[in-house]
Amino acid sequence: MAERAFSATRLPGFAMIAVAVFLVLYLPIFTLVIFSFNDANSVAIWGGFSLRWYQIAWANDAVKEAAVRSLIIATSAALIATTVATMAALGTTRRAAFKGQTLIYVIINQPLMVPEIVTAVALLIFFGFIKVTTGYQGLGYLIAAHSAFCVPFAYLPIRARLEGMDLSLETAAADLYATPWQTFRKVTLPLLLPGIIAGAMLAFVISLDDVVITEFVKSGGQDTLPTYMLGQIRRAVTPDVNAISTALLVLTVLLLTAFFLLTRRRD
Repeated sequence: MAERAFSATRLPGFAMIAVAVFLVLYLPIFTLVIFSFNDANSVAIWGGFSLRWYQIAWANDAVKEAAVRSLIIATSAALIATTVATMAALGTTRRAAFKGQTLIYVIINQPLMVPEIVTAVALLIFFGFIKVTTGYQGLGYLIAAHSAFCVPFAYLPIRARLEGMDLSLETAAADLYATPWQTFRKVTLPLLLPGIIAGAMLAFVISLDDVVITEFVKSGGQDTLPTYMLGQIRRAVTPDVNAISTALLVLTVLLLTAFFLLTRRRD
């Protein structure tokens, strides 16, 4: 009689441990969402269902400014990072293997391997020197920092999509006298588009949620929504922070769901 293949799901206590892990991970999030609809002024005592904290957060000018700033930075960083990642993915997959290719992979994915606090300190020093030299204090530093950090997140789904594409289609286009640009525009880009959109959405979410790099690089008056919430929590935890967190959570979940669906496409 053939032995059954090993499966961790058949180990004693696996189901109980899995349930415990999911509770530890998601129960605090569910609690936050529930208490964002709390009518009481306390974040720990239930006072009935209400949307008052969403109304208070919506009427807060500081929240609006931070939200708009976050969207500007995240959108700009996603566009820049996705453009760079697409060119890098094409350059490392649509050609024969070459010397130093592994080193290029390491360089592109470096932000994923180095602790974020190290990247933040390095950017603080680098941009600090530029600020002193030029006197410029705008959002360009945050956009540049987020773009650099988001490149590997956009690169991975784009490269994965390219590696799953049939190279013979581009070869056939070249055999039919299509120029490299025509081949890219008519064949490669349409097939690659789901990967590009997925990479852009992932980069957008990473930039939108970032705290560490933003906290080190930003100048005065440049709070994003996450750093604004961090500042509020340092002073006093109020229920409107729960409402802002829930709204940010919903946006992130929607984008990640769309990312998951796009990465599953194989047509």
